[in-house]
Amino acid sequence: MRAFTYERVRTPQEAAQAVARTPGARFIAGGTNLLDLMKLGIERPTHLVDVNRLGLDTIEATAEGGLRIGAMVRNADLAAHARVRRDYAVLTRALVAGASAQLRNKATTGGNLLQRSRCPYFYDTSKPCNKRQPGSGCAAIGGFSRNLAILGVSDKCISQHPSDMAVAMRLLDAKVETMMPDGTTRAIAIANFHTLPGETPHIENVLKAGEFITAVSLPKPLGGKHFYRKVRDRASYAFATVSVAMVKGPGVQRFAFGGIGTKPWRVEAAERLSGADAIAEAVLAGAQSTQQNRFKLALTRRTLAAVLTEA
Repeated sequence: MRAFTYERVRTPQEAAQAVARTPGARFIAGGTNLLDLMKLGIERPTHLVDVNRLGLDTIEATAEGGLRIGAMVRNADLAAHARVRRDYAVLTRALVAGASAQLRNKATTGGNLLQRSRCPYFYDTSKPCNKRQPGSGCAAIGGFSRNLAILGVSDKCISQHPSDMAVAMRLLDAKVETMMPDGTTRAIAIANFHTLPGETPHIENVLKAGEFITAVSLPKPLGGKHFYRKVRDRASYAFATVSVAMVKGPGVQRFAFGGIGTKPWRVEAAERLSGADAIAEAVLAGAQSTQQNRFKLALTRRTLAAVLTEA
C-alpha cells in the first residue's frame, strides 16, 4: 500500500485548486477505474481529492432544448432518466451495454470520459508502455493485439479507447464543461476532447493541470431511431471488439464507432453516404491493422450492415 493524503472539497473551484497545487494529486469520484489502477501500481497518486459532495449530480433541461448532465451523475441514473431514454436513447443503450449494474451504480459521467486504456500491456507493469511510462516503448506492437485499435494509431501506441458512453456522446455532439483553478470555465466539444496518441500517448485528453469536469451538455434531440450494437468476446460486460452507435431518421444519419479507434471514432463525411459498403469504406480509410486484429475490418463492415438492416 502506498501512502497518500485525502481531502474533501466544497466547490468545483476548490477541487481544481487542490489538484493543481499538489503534484501527483488526482480527483476521485466513483473510483471504478482509479482504484484498480492504484492497486496495480499503475496510478500512484500522492493526494486524492474527493469530489462526490459538490452537488454535480443532477440532470437539467437547457434553454436550447438539450440536457445538462452533472459530472457526478451515476451511469445508472443517467441510463434510467426518462428524458434520456426518450430523446437520447443511444446513450441509454451504450451505458447499459458498458458495465454491470454494480459498476453503473458507482461510475460517474465525468469519470467515464476519463477511463484509461484497457490494453493488456498497460496493465502489465513488467512490460514497456508509452502510456504508462513515456518513452519506454509499446509492447503491444508486435505483441498480442487482437482487441486493440486499427484507427488513429501511431508507432507509439495502438491502444483502443474503452468507453461505450463516450461513443454515444460523440454521436450526439456533446460538450464537456470544465472549471479551471482560477475559476474560469470552458466548454470543449467532445470531438476535440480526446486526443490521438501520436508521439505522446500518455496525454489522452486536452484537460490542463487541475482542470475539473463539471458537466456534459447535450444539444437538442436529433430525433430518428437510435441504435447501439456492441460486439464483444463474451456477452457479459466485456469491452467492445467493435461497437456501432447510430441515429437514423428523416433528415438525420449519424454513426460513431467504438473498439476500433484510439478515441471514439466518427467520420462525419461518411454520414452523407448511403449503403453499408460505402459508409464503411469512408470510416475505415487509413486503418492500420495487425495480423491479429485485421478481422476488425470485416467485423466493422458487418456490424454496420446489421445496424442499417435493423434500422
